[in-house]
Amino acid sequence: MNKMPGGMDHSKMHKDHDPHMGMSEHDHHTMMIADFKKRFYVVLALTLPIMLLSTMIQRFMGVNWQFTGSSYILFALSSVVFVYGGWPFLTGLVDEVKTKNPGMMFLIGFAITVAYSYSVAIVFGLKGMDFFWELATLILIMLLGHWIEMKSVMGASNELELLVQLMPADAHMVMPDMVHDVKTDTLKENDIILIKPGEKVAADGIILEGESYLNESMLTGESQPVLKVKGDKVIAGSINGNGSFKVTVSHAAKDSYLSQVVKLVDDAQKSKSQTQLLADTAAKWLTVIALVAGIGTFLYWYLTGQTLAFAMERMVTVIVICCPHALGLAVPLVVAKSTALSAKHGLLIKNRTAFENARKITTIVFDKTGTLTVGKFEVSKVVSLNEDIKENELIRLASALEQKSEHPIATGILQKVKDLKLAIPPAENFKAITGQGVEAIVEGKKLLVVSPGYLTENKLTLPDGFTANDTETVVFVLIDQKLAGYIALSDEIRPESAEAIKTLKQENIKSILLTGDNSKVAASVSKTLGMDSFIAEVLPHQKLEKIKELQSKGEFVAMTGDGVNDAPALAQADIGIAVGSGSDIAAETAGIVLVNSNPKDIVSLVLFGKATYRKMIQNLIWATGYNVVALPLAAGVLYNQGIVLSPAAGAVLMTVSTVVVAINASMLKVKD
Repeated sequence: MNKMPGGMDHSKMHKDHDPHMGMSEHDHHTMMIADFKKRFYVVLALTLPIMLLSTMIQRFMGVNWQFTGSSYILFALSSVVFVYGGWPFLTGLVDEVKTKNPGMMFLIGFAITVAYSYSVAIVFGLKGMDFFWELATLILIMLLGHWIEMKSVMGASNELELLVQLMPADAHMVMPDMVHDVKTDTLKENDIILIKPGEKVAADGIILEGESYLNESMLTGESQPVLKVKGDKVIAGSINGNGSFKVTVSHAAKDSYLSQVVKLVDDAQKSKSQTQLLADTAAKWLTVIALVAGIGTFLYWYLTGQTLAFAMERMVTVIVICCPHALGLAVPLVVAKSTALSAKHGLLIKNRTAFENARKITTIVFDKTGTLTVGKFEVSKVVSLNEDIKENELIRLASALEQKSEHPIATGILQKVKDLKLAIPPAENFKAITGQGVEAIVEGKKLLVVSPGYLTENKLTLPDGFTANDTETVVFVLIDQKLAGYIALSDEIRPESAEAIKTLKQENIKSILLTGDNSKVAASVSKTLGMDSFIAEVLPHQKLEKIKELQSKGEFVAMTGDGVNDAPALAQADIGIAVGSGSDIAAETAGIVLVNSNPKDIVSLVLFGKATYRKMIQNLIWATGYNVVALPLAAGVLYNQGIVLSPAAGAVLMTVSTVVVAINASMLKVKD
């Protein structure tokens, strides 16, 4: 990102995530703000006598306070202002020259050095008017501008600090004989910690005993407190209600969900997108234009018979006005704000360009299970086709294969077996049949639990009188290659889905359902939600092909999926959005991760992407537009009409433009 005030590099702003170690970036930032504030007040105190001692101001006031040596006092005071007040700009100039990357600090440093050197020459014998007072007011306004603007930059970055601070510093570790307080960052896997009412959870883990309602809103954007009972996952940083419980820690603090979020936010704030690169290029050009225009202005006025002082003053004003400061901050400020805001709402941006491109989406492809539907399959019926095997026996055998699987269908079958209080038999030689089911040896029999697609492919006939309800998903159970029966499961549509699809329609974005489920279920879900179309019975590797097909028709495609079998399609889509509740940020291929599987979040993401892009463009237009107007005035185009800008007025304009950009960025909001 661009240089920040005082030659500070924005990319170093969050190097130190750990709030407990040394001086964090936050403290460093606070110190810099205090430094600019102090310099501003010292320069302010010195500027008053400098102005009163200046010949030009005295003439303007109609007085003559000159006395022997007054010019030397003026020189001494101005030297302090130049060195002490100008120090951040002069060191910034040196840094930028070293890195061969001239920018804002170079321009300000150059302008004040020219003004100072010329004025010193006047004191020591050169004919003309010094402009010490212009120099002092210029440095004063620059310091003020930087101070104000650093405070607003801090506002944008503070959101990240808030995430860091969510992690409590201490944890109550349960020892065999007592509860012992330890530092959170010393916790490791399988430690047991106690969470008391009203405290923050100190580490990711699984509840060992007790239950409570937890507020996870800062982490997932979910505003309702969630009931957590024994065996449930808890996320570090969430706030406990009024129960107390013990947690078995899953991993060390640095691998926690929160640390991953902070790292993601941090990386995203540093990564550059196309818009950022555009702004950087514009800032580079503006630096060149400033120098060329400044020197050109000087030569024009000096060669057309104006005094050296007038020509110098015009040059300094042009260079100050042309500082690409507002331009340099136009995008980084919006980036810092948007990334941190997104994280608070459960939208984690891994790839800036993907996020800014959200405005171009024409089609969103939804993976059905768990995004548009609740993703909890419940067994709606068990049908045995073999008289010797009862329904309970059929589901008992099927559950042996499903105990190894994470699939929602497996979870549904296992839940039913639990409800029926049946014991799950062990399975051997377990094998997955890609996209079609699983097989294993159970109690000496070869057992398969497969999708209808497997039957068709292996030319097995569907049972007589078999009719699947439109909203049901059916798996067939084969024992020693004979069809023994089937289990039907149904998945409920999420209440928010219809509203999300409706909003997308208003935004002229097509929604398509892509699922491995049967056509009837897909048609029913698609119709209920008013989606544009559906593609059903798709195997994982075919999802990628379907995305390519849509892209070849000129669609800008976003794909949502839960990561595992959707990875190739997520990578192929123009924007991959991984959805997965809780801590599973393993969707490496996605550009954006949604913590909740709520389809409304996807809509928020698209709308927020558009809003962010609008802010960036507004800032870029303002930052360049102001230069187009102010530069000619500074160069003295309207001099003959009596309109001319002083260096201090130039500095005021530059500061105002930067502050406008900062305020505009801070007004960015996520619409829920």
